[in-house]
Amino acid sequence: MSTHRRRPLTRRRVLGASAIGVAATGAAVAGGAGLLPSASAAAFGYRDDGRNYVVDTGSSLVFKVSKTTGDLTSLVYRGKEYEGYGGRHSHVESGLGASTVTIRQSGSTILIKVVHGAITQWYAARNGENNVYLWTDKADASFTATRYIVRLKPGMFPNTGPDSWIEASDTVIEAGDVWKRADGTTHSKHYSGKRTIDYDHIGFTTGSVGLYLVRSHHEKASGGPFYRSLLRHSNDKGAGLYEILHYNEAQTEAERFGLQGPYVLAFTDGGTPPSSLSAANLDTSWVDGLGITGWVGKAGRGKVAGVGLKGMDAQYPYTVGFANKDAQYWARAAAGTGAFSCKGMLPGTYTLTVFKGELAVLTQQVKVTAGTTTSLHTLTITGDPSTAKTVWRLGDWDGTPGEFKNARLMTYAHPSDARAAKWTGNVTIGSGDPARSFPAYLWKDVNDGVLIYFKLTGEQAAAAHTLRIGVTDAFANGRPRVSVNDWVSAVPAAVTQPSTRSLTTGSYRGNNHTFTYHVPATAWRTDVSQYNVLKLTIVSGSSGTAYLSPGTSFDCMDLLA
Repeated sequence: MSTHRRRPLTRRRVLGASAIGVAATGAAVAGGAGLLPSASAAAFGYRDDGRNYVVDTGSSLVFKVSKTTGDLTSLVYRGKEYEGYGGRHSHVESGLGASTVTIRQSGSTILIKVVHGAITQWYAARNGENNVYLWTDKADASFTATRYIVRLKPGMFPNTGPDSWIEASDTVIEAGDVWKRADGTTHSKHYSGKRTIDYDHIGFTTGSVGLYLVRSHHEKASGGPFYRSLLRHSNDKGAGLYEILHYNEAQTEAERFGLQGPYVLAFTDGGTPPSSLSAANLDTSWVDGLGITGWVGKAGRGKVAGVGLKGMDAQYPYTVGFANKDAQYWARAAAGTGAFSCKGMLPGTYTLTVFKGELAVLTQQVKVTAGTTTSLHTLTITGDPSTAKTVWRLGDWDGTPGEFKNARLMTYAHPSDARAAKWTGNVTIGSGDPARSFPAYLWKDVNDGVLIYFKLTGEQAAAAHTLRIGVTDAFANGRPRVSVNDWVSAVPAAVTQPSTRSLTTGSYRGNNHTFTYHVPATAWRTDVSQYNVLKLTIVSGSSGTAYLSPGTSFDCMDLLA
C-alpha cells in the first residue's frame, strides 16, 4: 500500500498520471524504440501499477521498481525504454528475490526502501532531475559480493571498447568471460583499464543521449584507490553498468559492511554528468532528514589536512590513503609540496599510507574526530627503496610494472592478445632500455627462465650483494626463485596474495612485496669481461597451464651496491 499522502484529484493530476502509463506502455509496444516526446512526462510523483512503484522525476525520466523484488524494472527516458536484457532487470547483487518494498515522498524527494535479509537497498528521485540515487547497506557476508548492476537493452548505445564483445562471432578463451575476436584482440567486462581513483563515472553515449553511473565515495568498499574491477560491459545481447563495492576477484582487503552511497544513475543530453554529481562535490544535505539507516551527514564527519610531504620523487604522483576495518578514503597529494586534504571522513583511527605511484613508502596512525580538522605537519618519507645505492636497477620502485614489456596493455587486454609483444626474451643490463624488453609478468608455463645478463667490476665481484625483486601480485602462489651462474637460491616462502584470477583480468594489483636474495661473492664470474647470468624461474605448490599457470607481476629488480 502506498504511503504517499492522498491529494484531491484534479484535471492536471489525472492527465499527469495517465501520461506515466502511456509512456511506459508506449515504450513497451515499441520494443525499446519509443518515440514519445519528453513533454509526455507527468508532474513529479509516483503511483502503484500493481506490480511496480512508478516514479516520475518531473523531468524526462520515469522509472519503475518492483514491489516484490526491489529490482529496477524500467528506465524510460524521453519516452524510450532503456532497461533490461535477457529477461533480467537491474538490481543489487544478482537480484535479491522476495523482498519488502516500501515507498514514501518527503518534500521534493521520493524514497524507495528494499529489505532482504542482510541487505537494504535504497532508491531516491529528486524533483526535476533525470537521476536515480542509490544506496546499498550490507550487514554481513551472507552475500558473497556487493555490487549493483544496471542492465540495458541491446543496441541502445554503440558496442565499442575493450569491455565490449560480440557473442555471435567472438570466441570464449577463458572462464566464460574473456573473448577473442578474429583479429586476435581480446575483450572482457574486466577490461576497464581504470583504477578506482581514475574515474568518477562510467557509462555510454550516443552523442545525444548519455547514461552514466556516477560512483560513490567507496568508503565502505574494499581494495583502496588503486583497485581495478569490472565497470561496464556491452555486447550484442545487452549492456551493463556496475557499482562494485566488494568483489572477490583480485581482492586485497577484508570486506567492509554498512551503508554505501549514494551512487547515481544519471541520464544526460549526451555529455558526461555534471561534476556536481561526483562523490567529492555532491551536496547531500537533502539526505539528512530521510531516515536512511546508517546515514552519517556532514556534521558527523571529520577532515584530515597535511602541510606536505618531504622526500618526494618529482617523477611520480603521490596519494595519501586512509583505512581501517570500517572505512577507506584517499586524497591526491599536490605536486611539488605534497599538501593534501581529505574531508567527509567517519570518526575513528586510521592507518595513513603515503603511496609513491602505488607503492607504500610511509605509514602512520591518524585520528579523525567529527566536526573538526586533524592537521598534520610535514611528513617525511622514509620507506622509498629507490634511495638505496645499486650496482644496477631494472625498472623503478613505484608499485606497478609500468616500465616493463606489455604492462600497460594488460590493464585492458588478455596476455594472449595479438597486440602483446612476445613474453619470452632475455635482457642485458647496460644495453639500450632493458626494462622495455623485460616482461611485466612471468608464468611457469609461458616464459619461465628469463635471463638477465650483467657485468661487474673487479671490486663489485669481490663482495657479496643483495638482490631485490619487487612484485605487485601473484597467481597460484607463483614467486621468483633465482640462480646466478652456478649459484641457486633457496625457494622463497609464499606471501599473501589474492586467491583468484588477476593477471588475466586486467589487474596487476595485489599486495606489493619485496623478495631479497643474499648472493655470496663466490657466485660471481671472476673474469670481469664475462657476463654474469641471472635466471628467474617461477616456483609454486600449485599447478596450471598457459596464462593460468602460477605467475607473478614485477615492480622492480635491483642489485644493491
